[in-house]
Amino acid sequence: MDREEKQKLDRALELAEDNNQMLRKMIRNMRWGRLFRTVYWVIIIGISIGALYYVQPYVDQVVGVYGNIQDATKGVNTMFTPKGN
Repeated sequence: MDREEKQKLDRALELAEDNNQMLRKMIRNMRWGRLFRTVYWVIIIGISIGALYYVQPYVDQVVGVYGNIQDATKGVNTMFTPKGN
């Protein structure tokens, strides 16, 4: 093997090592990104469920008031509808 071939081989080895380091960094960054994205969505879903749990009594109260209004409207309607046709 002459000197020029040895230099080319050394250069190819350096490039391969650099590529290997870059690929390892990319894989590590992908894993961290995936972890942070998972944590992000867990937090978003947790906050949503927590908000629903916190707001649920108010929603039940509004539904109850709406039901009372419907019952009252039905009562008023039965007062004004003619009987016995």
